[in-house]
Amino acid sequence: MFSLILAAALAVSDPVAMPVEVASPLAPLHGTLLTPDGETRAAAVIIAGSGPTDRDGNNPMGVRAASYRLLAEGLAEEGVATLRYDKRGIAASAAAMGAEADLRFDHMVDDALAFAAEARARTGRPCVWLIGHSEGTGVALKAVARDDDGICGLVLLSGLGRRPRVIIEEQLGAQLPEPLRTRTFEALARIEAGELVADTPPELAALLRPSVQPFLIGLLGLDPAALIAGYDGPVMIGQGSTDLQTTVVDARVLSEAQPEAQLTIWDGVNHLLKVAPADRAANLATYGNPDLPLAQGVVEDVATFILTPR
Repeated sequence: MFSLILAAALAVSDPVAMPVEVASPLAPLHGTLLTPDGETRAAAVIIAGSGPTDRDGNNPMGVRAASYRLLAEGLAEEGVATLRYDKRGIAASAAAMGAEADLRFDHMVDDALAFAAEARARTGRPCVWLIGHSEGTGVALKAVARDDDGICGLVLLSGLGRRPRVIIEEQLGAQLPEPLRTRTFEALARIEAGELVADTPPELAALLRPSVQPFLIGLLGLDPAALIAGYDGPVMIGQGSTDLQTTVVDARVLSEAQPEAQLTIWDGVNHLLKVAPADRAANLATYGNPDLPLAQGVVEDVATFILTPR
């Protein structure tokens, strides 16, 4: 009997992780291709959210939840290969950015499409899915607006639904005293209009410093509802009800703009796709805990959507 148990245990193998490099103008971008041990039934590219977020979903600003790694591992168990990567300027792709002032939002789109092509080549799939998270949903939407050849469809998780300036103002509004709030909102409006603003509040240099404003002009110029309305491929919109950064409102805006999309709301799930209460402090505490699994249903719902025959 023990020999049978041992044989069964040995028969279970882990997914296979392979390093991947994709060329960019200054230096290669680096990522990880995770393929199922058995048959690869589909393939996807995971596109990270805002800030210095790496391929695993972590960043040095206190986020260690490893959400992208956990998503990739869960999807591999369902037969879905994933390619996730460090953005320009981040982790192993640090040398690919150059000067911060030269970075544009469209560079993120370039990179997502390059990794999509690499994922197709590596897996032999005729098309791959784009799984965008948070700001990465805007990247995914702009990518298919530019070129949807070889893209199976979109999975938009914790995504942008309203224009980014509205979301940022909503996030900051309750935390900023006057007159700082008014000055900040005025600066955001000017940047959204394409203006470089020299007199931004020094208290918000992390968000509005002059060197990041060229990137912000591209980000704030996004209209996610218009972009999703113009895309006719399959789309899943996944949103947690206790997300402190994007909300169910954003998910419903996207759903109303593209009624053919599948809308999935996960009750009691936060921005990092983990179970969390609405209380802000307790919710944010999950951001630094890589031992918390993704909420039940997240991997299963994404995998089911991707693998449903069409």
